Formats: sequence, C-alpha cells, structure tokens
Amino acid sequence: MAIKRALISVFDKTGIVEFASELSKLGVEIISTGGTLSLLKEKGIPVIGISEVTGFPEIMDGRVKTLHPNVHGGLLAVRDNEEHQASMKELGLSYIDLVVVNLYPFAETIAKPDVTYEDAIENIDIGGPTMLRSAAKNHAFVSVIVDTTDYAKVLEEVQETGDTTLETRKRLAAKVFRHTGAYDALIGEYLTGLQGEPYPERYTVTYEKMQELRYGENPHQSAAFYRTPNAAAGNITTAEQLHGKELSYNNINDANTALQIVKEFSEPAVVAVKHMNPCGVGIGTNVLEAYTKAYNADPTSIFGGIVAANRAIDEATAQLLHEIFLEIVIAPDFTPEALEILAKKKNIRLLKVAGLDTIAGRTSSPVITTVEGGMLVQASDAYQLTEADLKVVSERQPTAEEMKQLLFAWKVVKHVKSNAIVLVADDMTVGVGAGQMNRVGAAKIAIEQAGDKAKGSVLSSDAFFPMGDTLEMAAKAGITAVIQPGGSIKDEESIRVANENGIAMVMTGVRHFKH
Repeated sequence: MAIKRALISVFDKTGIVEFASELSKLGVEIISTGGTLSLLKEKGIPVIGISEVTGFPEIMDGRVKTLHPNVHGGLLAVRDNEEHQASMKELGLSYIDLVVVNLYPFAETIAKPDVTYEDAIENIDIGGPTMLRSAAKNHAFVSVIVDTTDYAKVLEEVQETGDTTLETRKRLAAKVFRHTGAYDALIGEYLTGLQGEPYPERYTVTYEKMQELRYGENPHQSAAFYRTPNAAAGNITTAEQLHGKELSYNNINDANTALQIVKEFSEPAVVAVKHMNPCGVGIGTNVLEAYTKAYNADPTSIFGGIVAANRAIDEATAQLLHEIFLEIVIAPDFTPEALEILAKKKNIRLLKVAGLDTIAGRTSSPVITTVEGGMLVQASDAYQLTEADLKVVSERQPTAEEMKQLLFAWKVVKHVKSNAIVLVADDMTVGVGAGQMNRVGAAKIAIEQAGDKAKGSVLSSDAFFPMGDTLEMAAKAGITAVIQPGGSIKDEESIRVANENGIAMVMTGVRHFKH
C-alpha cells in the first residue's frame, strides 16, 4: 500500500499549501474543490478539480460537489475484497488514499451576535462530514486528517514509508468521529434551542478540551478540563491567567463557585471561597472595603482559599491580599501596581475574567450532573429576588437597613450547600452554616461562628423551617430579622416564635437547595 491519491478540501487553510506541496513532491496526485482548488493552483501545485473526477459540475452554489460515487466509491472500497476490486474496475473508479478535510465554521458563525438563521444553516457542512466519515470508516486502507496539527505526523510517515501506519490511521479515524459528532451535536443544540426544547428526547452536548490536569479531586484520580464551544464571557473557562502555576481540579471548582457568587452583586463585592462554600462575602463602596469585610467575616477559613472580586484589584487591596496565603485571586482586572505586588508570590494564580464588573446577575448554561449510568439536567438557579417579591409575615416590619441585609444574605445563601444558614451584618457575612443534615445544625454552626457578631445580625435560610426550633436559636443569639422561603406546614409555629421575640420575618416563596 502507498498513498498515491489525495482529496484536499479545507475551510481552514492553515498550513495546507506547505502540506500539499510536500505531497506533490512525493508524487501524490491531488484532487481539490472550491477555494482550496483555487489556492493550490495559485501556488503552482498540480491539482485536479473535483469535477474532473465526478464528471459532473459543482452545482447549487457548491452545495453538491463531492456527493458522488466516483468520490465515495474510491473512499469506501475495501482494497482486499475481490468483489470491491471488480466493481472499481468495472465502473472505472480510482482509489482515494488520503482525505484532508475541515469543515464550514458553524461554531464561529453562530457565535456572532448578529447571526441570522439563514447564515447558520448555510454554514452546516454536508459534503465534508460525509467524506470524513467514509474515509474514517475505511481507515484500514485510507488516511484521513481533520486537524491541521496532524499534517506533520502524516507527512513524516509518508516520506519515510509511502504510507501511514495502521495505528496512525486508527487514531486519525477516532478523531474524525469525535469531530463530526461534536459538529453535529452543536448543530442539534442550536436548532433545538431555537425550537425552545430544553429537554429533548436525546440530549447531546459537546465540549472542547482545554487542558489535562495534574490530578482530580484527589491525587489518585485523573482529570481534564473542558469547555463548551463559544463559552460566554464572565466564567472560569474564559479566564486569562496572568500569573501562577497551573490550575488544579479543585481550584477550578472553587473558582467557579466564587464567580457565581460575586456575579450576584452589582455593587463592589468580594467573595472568599473554601471547598465550594463561601467563607466570607463583603460589599462596600470600593473593592478595598469589600475585601476587608470579606476577610473579617472569617479570617481563619480564608487562609488557602480563593478570592473573587467584581472590581479591579488596586494597589491597596493587593497589599492586604499579599499578607495571607491564597490559592487564587480573580478580578475583572488588576492595576499594574497590584499585579507587581501579587506576582511576588510564585504560586498564587491571578485570573482576569473580563466583564465581571458589568454582568451582575447573569444567567448561566444548564446545569448537568452525572450519575452512574446517566445524568441530570436542570436550568441554572438564576432567580433574582427583589424587595417587591417579599412577603412580611411577622408583626414587626423589617427596617430599611434590615431589608438591605436580608437581600444581601439571600444572595449568599443561594450558593451555600444545603442545609444552609447565613448570618449577615453591616454588609458582610458573619456566620455560614453549610451542608448539614438538618437546619438546626446549620444554624448552630453559623451562630457559633458569628459569636458576638450574631447579635443584631439577620439570618437567611435556603429552605423553610420545618418547625420553630431554628427561630428559637436565632432569638437567643440576638438575631433581629429572618428571610426564608416559607411553605412549611408549621409556618405558623415559626411566625409565632418570631413575633414572641420581636423578630421581623419575610418569606420569599422560593427555595435555593444546593446539594
């Protein structure tokens, strides 16, 4: 076997002239189409137009050109099958030994803010995937390239032996089916989205690998990091790393949590996260004030944590950040002075996430959670509460200041693992009870953490109180106002306890479970 005939038709023409030129020097006959044909001719590379092979002109604005037996017979024929050999001879067909194809830029097209439906449809490639699939199916005999980074390896093997190895052809074929599968998945996702079907009978999504990670959640687990094509700004997949060592699996999870929380706020806000729960959240008139409050919320837990801000980190804030050990600092930007201060620490990761200061409350993509043998899909918890949505159920109305703190606390408790209780005072969290098997346990942790700061604070709960015991604890701690979803059959018991202790209580009608 040897590669004697190649079909080249690429949208991305990176490196194709050099690759085709080297093939031609080796005596490989090249067939091509459309713009690739014109380019190769322009560069003086001997090339045959596809119409000469099919005996049929390219028609319908190029929609039909390679969908022909003279092409697919040459790709799919099993070379050591006598019947296939006889058919090739009888029909006057010639084998095609190498296919080099990459596809119309569907992903790039639909990423354009002004894309039209018609433009999207026109950028669905038909002939390209069909040739790729034919060649990949017959990889026992045919080499196929869909990725420009494979040109060098294929060329090296052809120069040495005249053909590629079977192992290389298997690897290239697998890449083709991953590529065409992802391409079709993206088209299906786009068209399904236009039809408003959030949960179709087949749920197909595709991700692109960003990097392999040193390990996963624990050192004995392997891991990699993927992103969705055309990922929107303001998330961990679009972050620009300005300094520090490679992100770990746990870093990425924690950073994602920090970003989701900080995006809840339009005012300057800083969030400190540890093990995917906030250990400190503060808001202020500037980033320095917000950070100071986030730090003071829990000076112990922030050590070794992740800090996210929705304003640029300035010199004064950087000085404070530099004083403690942090894994990551995330912000929409860093002043040159701040960057110089923080970069003195070799291992700290500094991530620039564009748009954090302008995308408060932004919704995110559907949430996919794998279970053994399947997955769960749900809409993201993007519910935004306003004061007008609240129902005051206590005899005492919350003061304006209490209402401000209650709304702040509600934004935070939404992102704390259930059962969750968050205490807030003076624009900062003072106690966080996370991931407990009962709500009383979560409240106990939050109140103990707050200590003296619990007195005069407000409390938020991610779900209703099944009975009045949590309110009784809150009253003893000096908590003055509570925000909770309501909906328990014993709501009246909690309301009674609130009234007996002068606690203002509001209900949201919405819960925020986070398992």
